[in-house]
Amino acid sequence: MSRRKQRSAFDEVSEFDRGRIVAYRDCELSFRVIGSPVGGNQTTVMRICDRWMQEGTTDQRCRSHSPQCTTSREDRQIVRMAVTVRSVTSRTVAQHIESVTHHSVSARTIRRRLQQSDLSARRPLLGLPLTQNHRRLRHQWCDGRRMVWQNGMKLYLLTSHAFVCNTTMVGLKFLRHRGERMLNSCVMHRHTAHAPGIMAWGGIGYHSHTPLVPIAGTLNSQIYISEVLEPVVLPYVQGLATAIFQQDNARPNVARIVQRLFVNHKLELHPWPARYPDLSPIENMWSMVAQQLTQITHPGTTPDHLWQRGGAPWSAVPHEHIQSLFESTPRRVAAVISKNGGYSGY
Repeated sequence: MSRRKQRSAFDEVSEFDRGRIVAYRDCELSFRVIGSPVGGNQTTVMRICDRWMQEGTTDQRCRSHSPQCTTSREDRQIVRMAVTVRSVTSRTVAQHIESVTHHSVSARTIRRRLQQSDLSARRPLLGLPLTQNHRRLRHQWCDGRRMVWQNGMKLYLLTSHAFVCNTTMVGLKFLRHRGERMLNSCVMHRHTAHAPGIMAWGGIGYHSHTPLVPIAGTLNSQIYISEVLEPVVLPYVQGLATAIFQQDNARPNVARIVQRLFVNHKLELHPWPARYPDLSPIENMWSMVAQQLTQITHPGTTPDHLWQRGGAPWSAVPHEHIQSLFESTPRRVAAVISKNGGYSGY
């Protein structure tokens, strides 16, 4: 019997009948036999007798606060719904509980029950979907290069293609306990397709970063060479004492003519498998630029106007911050190894 029904059954027994129950119990009658003449069930009779034995009274307890509107069973159901569907809202849970129990429960009550179970609504970690094979390859890659990063390799040139969107992401939050941020069910998988907005290219090094290059239309290998590699990357690398060039595995980047250009100019490439954005510091750079753009633009901004404002946040990022991103790479590698190829949290 639920707690609410137990309270209701106890309240329905009059003070006179509670006295009769105690008298019958003194005559050593069973709880089942006592329940028949007083019109109460066995559980209610047992509770009244226990109250008499423990407290010497059968009166109702005076409550210092209003009774809880949900039972312990309903509280467990609330927590189970939150853990099963991390993005569920308090209002949705309240509507479900109300449809099952047929009594009203507010969203505020649901939030209190979740807080009592140490479940809080927090922003989810954004990450690409990782299969078991992705996790295995990530672990192998990091394990094989752990000592390289720990020895202080800082002269990397990292590059990436970015879609700087002119729309803000919906403030979705996940319910989770403390320490569950990188749990797979608490990670929001982001899509890998191109997002609407403008396309730009940029590169960062430990001591400097390249200008932002606008990409008009669809990027292909010819545009990659003529607008990015020859006018920007090669002069940038030649100005460094030592540098290793890193790029993702997009089709224009791995085309034969692009690879031939790297060989002809003796440009050393760093292997970079798929699904490794959390290991690339430039991804954090793009996030900062996108965040700055959302603060200075509105959803109706045109691509041309967006590009005019896009270069300022890129150039305004303090280089000390970029260096700290580079210096975080050993920690990123160690985090992936400790998670057996899972999300690093960066």
